[in-house]
Amino acid sequence: MAELRMNQAIREALAHEMRADPSVVVLGEDVAAAGGVFKATEGLLEEFGPLRVRDTPISETAILGAAVGAAMAGMRPVAEIMFVEFLGVALDQIATQAAKMRYLSAGQFTVPLVVRASAGAGLGFGAQHSQTLETWLLNTPGLKVASPSGPLSAYRLLRNAIRDPDPVIILEPRALYGVREDFDPASVDLDRLGVARRVREGDAVTVVALGQMVRVAASAADLVADNWSVDLLDLETILPWDRDRVVESVKRTGRLIVVEENPRTGGWGTEVVAHVAEKAWSSLVAPPVRITCPDAPVPFSAKLERRYLPSLEWVAQQIEALCTAGRVLAPWWEPL
Repeated sequence: MAELRMNQAIREALAHEMRADPSVVVLGEDVAAAGGVFKATEGLLEEFGPLRVRDTPISETAILGAAVGAAMAGMRPVAEIMFVEFLGVALDQIATQAAKMRYLSAGQFTVPLVVRASAGAGLGFGAQHSQTLETWLLNTPGLKVASPSGPLSAYRLLRNAIRDPDPVIILEPRALYGVREDFDPASVDLDRLGVARRVREGDAVTVVALGQMVRVAASAADLVADNWSVDLLDLETILPWDRDRVVESVKRTGRLIVVEENPRTGGWGTEVVAHVAEKAWSSLVAPPVRITCPDAPVPFSAKLERRYLPSLEWVAQQIEALCTAGRVLAPWWEPL
C-alpha cells in the first residue's frame, strides 16, 4: 500500500507498462530530462533511456504525426500534450488519421496510441489553458476518450489505454495532479475501458460525473446524506460510456443529474440525458438535470473561476430540489 499523488500514479502506470513491453515509448515536450512539466514522467529517462523517453520539439503536429506512424509500425507510443488546447493544431492526426486507420485499411493497420493531455480549470491558467474539450473528440468514431478522477483512476485508465489496440485520449484534470490516495498498484483490477465506476451506492438519485467533477459530486452527496442517498457514477471513459450501468441506476432511482466541467451548450451530459430519456423514460419521476459551466470562457480571476465551475453547494442544492419536489433549479447565471 502506498500513498501516491495522481502525477506519481501516472508515472507508475507508465513505468509498469514500459517494463512489461519494450514497444511502449514516451514522447513529448519536456517529458525526458525535466520529467514532465507536471512531473508525471519523472525518473523514466533514467530507467529506460533516451530511445524510449524522448523530448521533442515544440510542435504538437510533429509529436502526434510521429506517434501515429510509430503506432502503425508496431510500437505503443504514449504522447504527452502539455495542455489539451494544443491538440487543436494536430487534430487532423487524431481525428482523420489515427481514428480512421483501422477502418481505411480494412484492419491491416491498428494504431495503439495513447495521447495524454492535461485539462480543466481550477488552477488559474486562464481562458486558453483551462478547458476540458472532450467535445472536440466525442464525435469521432475510432477514438476512445477517458478522464481520471484521482490517482487510482488515472493508474487504471492509463494501463488499460496502453494495452488497447486503438487510439485512446486521456484528459487528465491538472487540478488533481497533487491529490493523494492510498492504493496498492500491484492489486489494481484492470477493468476494460468503458466501464463506469460506482463511487457510492444510493437509491434516491443517480449522479453521473467525470474528471474532477466526481470529487465535487461526492462532496455534495456527503452534504445531503442525512436526507438523500446518492448513487454516484464516475464515467471514467466518456467514449464509449457505460450506457448500461447508467440506465440501470436511473431505473432504480428515478432521477438523474449529470455534473460536467463544460459550457452548457453541447456538453457530454446532453448525450447521457438523451440516452436515458430514450431508454428509461417510464422510470423517471422528475426531469433530468444538467449541471454545467456557463457558455463563457474560463475566467482568469481566482474568485470568478471558482464561481464559473460547478460547486459542491450548487450540486447539493440541485439534489435537494430534485428529490424534494421534482424541481430543476435554473442555472445561477440565468436571470430570475
